[in-house]
Amino acid sequence: MNLKQLEAFVHVAELGSYSKAARHMFLTQPTVSAHIFSLEKELSAKLFIRNTKEVFLTDDGKKLYKYAKEMMNLEQKIEESFREDTEVVSNGITIAASTIPSQYLLPKMIAQFRKKYPKEKVHVIETDSQDVVEKIVEHVVDVGFTGTTLEKKHCKYVPFYKDELVVITPNTAYYQDIKKNLSHNIAWVVGEPMIMRNEGSGTRKEAEKLLEKQGILEEDLHIVATIDNQETIKKSVCQGIGISIMSKLATKEDEELGKLLVFDLNFIKSTRNINLVYNKDYPLSRSVNRFIRVAEELA
Repeated sequence: MNLKQLEAFVHVAELGSYSKAARHMFLTQPTVSAHIFSLEKELSAKLFIRNTKEVFLTDDGKKLYKYAKEMMNLEQKIEESFREDTEVVSNGITIAASTIPSQYLLPKMIAQFRKKYPKEKVHVIETDSQDVVEKIVEHVVDVGFTGTTLEKKHCKYVPFYKDELVVITPNTAYYQDIKKNLSHNIAWVVGEPMIMRNEGSGTRKEAEKLLEKQGILEEDLHIVATIDNQETIKKSVCQGIGISIMSKLATKEDEELGKLLVFDLNFIKSTRNINLVYNKDYPLSRSVNRFIRVAEELA
């Protein structure tokens, strides 16, 4: 057995789910299942009882959990005891992130990372999702965060945060009436002036997928502007230039101040994953693994 197998076991035990443990560890569910299977085979013991929704520890599982948890705690103590005195400070971590994770998720993540590892340096490049992926493929950056997935054979995507897309409009009587009477219909956007993000934006790609599932193609839309910066988009919407589709994370303050109307799209499953992405062909450095671990704790 090894520590990674025991770590997978502990997370499944604590979270009650193979899939939740996989997300927590930035692994695939089959990998977690393989770790548990290997442990059960080596120990000749059944560790979990599974039903359709949860998993529960067997008596043997409860016995192993006590020891496995002690080993994980000991591993953490060893790392902490050597961190300050013997660590060779790296050149830092370079992160490429699309707009939403860069502005709304990374600040908290970096603050926690610097608190835990004060000698580490972080460099963040804010760009669109397409460029994030290109930088990962070319190994220009260590890790990335994107609002969509692009098919690149070198990339490993790990769902990190469940985001939601919404429609934003000016806060006028006209759109207030639409929200009152058509809040569970998306077809009305076809006749409205639409402001879109740039072509490489993950938000745009996911918005196009969302609309296409409702039978609305890009050529059906009345696109009046394409703007890279989401703050500029929000200000343009406030000025009545058009409506737009963006992350709910970016709209909270403007909605509370009454600057914009926000149309939730839960009725058409408007959620998308913010993904952590890295190049699976390159080994992750100790610093990057530490950062991912902090990100995992905040997910």
